[in-house]
Amino acid sequence: MKRDEFSGFFGVLVATVGSAVGLGNLWRFPYLVGQNGGAAFILIYLAFVVIICLPIMVAEFVIGRSTRANTVNAFNKLAPRSLWSGIGLMGVIASFCILAFYTVVGGWTVDYLVRSVIHVFSKPDISHLEAQFSQMVTAPLRPIIWTMVFIALSGFIVMSGVKKGIEKYSRILMPFLFLMIVILAIRSVTLPGAEAGISFLVKPDFSKLNTGSILAALGQAFFSLSLGMGCMITYGSYIPSKENLTRLSFTTALSDTLFAFLAGLAIMPAVFAFGVSPQEGPGLVFIVLPRIFAQIPLGNVFAIFFFLILFIAAITSVFSLMEVITAYLTERTKIKRTWAVGIISFVVAVCACLSSLSQGVLKDVKIFGKTFFDFFDYLSANILLPIGGLLIVLFVGWRLKRSQVYEQYTNAGSLKGSFFRAFYFIIRYVAPVAIVILFLDVILK
Repeated sequence: MKRDEFSGFFGVLVATVGSAVGLGNLWRFPYLVGQNGGAAFILIYLAFVVIICLPIMVAEFVIGRSTRANTVNAFNKLAPRSLWSGIGLMGVIASFCILAFYTVVGGWTVDYLVRSVIHVFSKPDISHLEAQFSQMVTAPLRPIIWTMVFIALSGFIVMSGVKKGIEKYSRILMPFLFLMIVILAIRSVTLPGAEAGISFLVKPDFSKLNTGSILAALGQAFFSLSLGMGCMITYGSYIPSKENLTRLSFTTALSDTLFAFLAGLAIMPAVFAFGVSPQEGPGLVFIVLPRIFAQIPLGNVFAIFFFLILFIAAITSVFSLMEVITAYLTERTKIKRTWAVGIISFVVAVCACLSSLSQGVLKDVKIFGKTFFDFFDYLSANILLPIGGLLIVLFVGWRLKRSQVYEQYTNAGSLKGSFFRAFYFIIRYVAPVAIVILFLDVILK
């Protein structure tokens, strides 16, 4: 049976950008910027994207396209009868763990989208909004219902296939996503008093940077681009042989970074305009922004825009995570895609229910001292992804032959291979050191 693949450059781009652009851009990036000195943090983040993360993305695409296989079989093909296949299995497990809690947050975005449509955010009282959020996440049934809706929608699209499902819907959703974030950013920067927020994003103050800020920038860059979890290897296996992997990686990283900056423009000027601290943390999205929406003309319309953006960003990232497991399951067991996605959705739903309930009635049930939600989050983000990313760069830099890497990098010699020496040097020496430092910082905290 002929293996599915993307139709061309734009199809690959919207899918990979959809994977990279997620809740981290809208939820995590703005508050990290707020907590770490604004523009100075953004510059450090950009440096890490270009110098370290871009080569890692190319490396993952090289593995995927050279094998045309799921993330486990890819390593089996390139290093048969070795332990390297464990990297691919680690990616499958990491994707599953992320889905187990990420879909819960996706359910929250659906809940808040519905709330914004029915004008729930009409009171700017912060204690009222805090209570609303707390009641929502700790409720035993409501967040689970929205999580199931979110999983069902994601599963339906992934069931349709790579070209007719993931690519088709990404072609619609991603341009719409960028259009909405631009509209929201324009509204934010035109608010009275927004100048301070704009200045915060474009005028660097390096005195506010510290070691923690630099490591936070590296971590955000690494995780924002969906590296180390098998997504880019899996998507790479669907990339047509004619496409330039370096160009694709650069455009994906640029689009992801542009979206993160636009998210900052949509949020920070409004935060400063209403005298809110830019260091509010994760509550910025679900508590502080609804308060701001309640105080501006047509605020309910912009609230709908924002939470629709949040929903689209979340669901397009879930496509890639589901596809990692789907590709593995269908190619390993030969079952139909619809059955595979159905099984995956069911198992994820069960774990997501546990994650959701761990915010409330199951909060005292712990795994290694953590709730279900926090356990899945910690295991994936702090253990599996850094180790997976490290092993991937070691594999490409030290296990694969240089000629194998060069062949994919240059499309079998049809491209010039610009920057290949720099790319190969980073993969062999710079990226492993950076990932080890990041990993040690996380586990030693």
